[in-house]
Order: sequence, then structure tokens, then C-alpha cells
Amino acid sequence: MSEILYEEIPSLDLADFTSGDPDRKMHFVNNLGQAWTNIGFVAVKNHGLSDDLVEKIYAAVKKFFFLPDEVKKKYEIPELAGQRGYVSKGREQAKGHSVPDLKEFYHVGQEVTDPTDPVKKEYPPNIFPDEEVPEFRPLAIEVYRILEKAGVELLRATALYLGLEENYFDDKVKFGNSILRAIHYFPIEDPDSIPPTAVRAAAHGDINLITLLMGASAEGLQVLRRDGKWIPITALPEQIVVNVGDMLERLTNNRLKSTIHRVVNPPREKMNTSRFSIPFFMHPRSEVSLACLPNCIDEAHPKAYPDITAGEFLEQRLREIKLKT
Repeated sequence: MSEILYEEIPSLDLADFTSGDPDRKMHFVNNLGQAWTNIGFVAVKNHGLSDDLVEKIYAAVKKFFFLPDEVKKKYEIPELAGQRGYVSKGREQAKGHSVPDLKEFYHVGQEVTDPTDPVKKEYPPNIFPDEEVPEFRPLAIEVYRILEKAGVELLRATALYLGLEENYFDDKVKFGNSILRAIHYFPIEDPDSIPPTAVRAAAHGDINLITLLMGASAEGLQVLRRDGKWIPITALPEQIVVNVGDMLERLTNNRLKSTIHRVVNPPREKMNTSRFSIPFFMHPRSEVSLACLPNCIDEAHPKAYPDITAGEFLEQRLREIKLKT
């Protein structure tokens, strides 16, 4: 089957999948699967986030990042390898790139509400800037849960497309090692002061199963189409952008595409402006195997990867992007 070359990412309505109507549900599954197979990105509406909640969390995020650097660094714990709290400028660089991205970010992780689940002891406690931005904690936790719920539905649709049981991923992502990342692409007052190859986010694939991105305050996100053309990611205000990550690509033996994407710098005259973005990186539990699914392996598609667990894969990647030594 020839590949579809999209000029823009497809738009889907999650309400079709959750409607209870079998025809609408399978229409969603097939359209999602086609997008996952060809470009790895979709724009999705009816995801559960209200406009009011999105506005409030972006306001809290901006309030935090506009604090002085010395205040923000109170919430940076280097030994956590960036998995909780603040990660300062120049800490992360994309795999295979020689200079850091032009960004700083804040990580909120899983809060395990079941004290009997053994995964609880694996995760460090969250760090919140309660003193300076007390509203950040409740907003971040609420957004985390809503995006996690939407992610479960999208993975159920993905499972059906792959010929698996609908709930195949449910136990694998229950209390998974997912991360809500608030990003500030900070202003550059003097563009000549940065390395010529430095960009807001260099070309990369995401580590996780799927990423759910709620809005962004400026243009700049681009996806690399299979024919080598970079196309801008555009989504309506009521949509989130969702993409396949490297874990899902690996699990499906490259059947589903973790597409390379980047955030380019704005025109030189706008380099002194901020850009904000809040993606949710949906991870499985660390013990989950990423071994290629048997029904994604055949004579034409031999097994492409050695077996590895999600936890091992994450550790490997954190070293590659310089968050862990």
C-alpha cells in the first residue's frame, strides 16, 4: 500500500470512539490507524480539557517561568535526572545533536493513589512551586489526569487497529511513568550570542508510547514527512496534537511511525519572545516489555529490535539526551 503524503495532520473526534456507536467507533479506529501508519500525528478534539482549564494552567506556567532563575532553581534536583521539578536552561539536548535546546521545563510525574501497588516506590515524589505559584499543583494534577484518561482511550483505539484486545494497554499504563512537561522556549535577546545550530527543540522522536500536546503559544512545531518535507503542525484551539512515540514504534516493529519533529526558531526579529508548550508524555510501567508484538512480525517485516523493557529503554534515552550520566 502506497504511503499517504499529508499536507497537514488529520483531525479526529475522540467522541466518535467513545460514542457507543460501533460504526463511529470503527471509523475512528481506522482513521487513527491510517494516520499512525503514515505520519504518526493527529489533531484530536473532545479530549476532556476545557478552555478554562487550559487558560489557567498556561497562566500558572508563565507565572513560574517568569520568576528569577535563582528562584526557579530551588525546584531543580539534578540527581532526579530531570524526572521531577524544574530543569534549567542548557540541560537537555536532542539525541544525536551537539548543542542543547533553547528551552527550560518543569516535570510533573505520576502520583500513585493505590498504596499497595509496588510501582509506588519507583517514583520520586513530585516537586511543586507552592510558595511562588500555589495554583500550579492542583491545575497540573487535574490536567495530568484528564490527558492520561484521553491517552487510555487513544491506546484502546490503537489496540483495536493492531488486532489486539481493546484493553490491551490498560494495565500497562495504569500508574505508568507518564510525565506532564511545561516548556518555556525562552527569549534570546541577542541571536548572535547562541551557537548557529541551536534551536528551540532539535529534530527528535519522543521516547514514550504517545504524546498528547495541549496547545502552544506560538507557531514553530514541524513534522518531517517521509518524503523529506517538513510540514507545520496546525491544530484548532479546541484540539490537542497527539503523536506516536519511539516505544510504540518499537513495540509494533515499525508498523506505527514515531515521526521526527522539531520546534524551529522564530524569525530573528521575534527571537526575543517566549513560546510555551505543555505536552503529556504517556509512558507504560517500567516493567512492561517493549518486545515486538508477534502479529507485527512476518517475512516481509522481520523483528527489527532486541527485547527491552520500558524502564531500560527510558534509562538509555535519558543518558542519550544528557539528563542522566
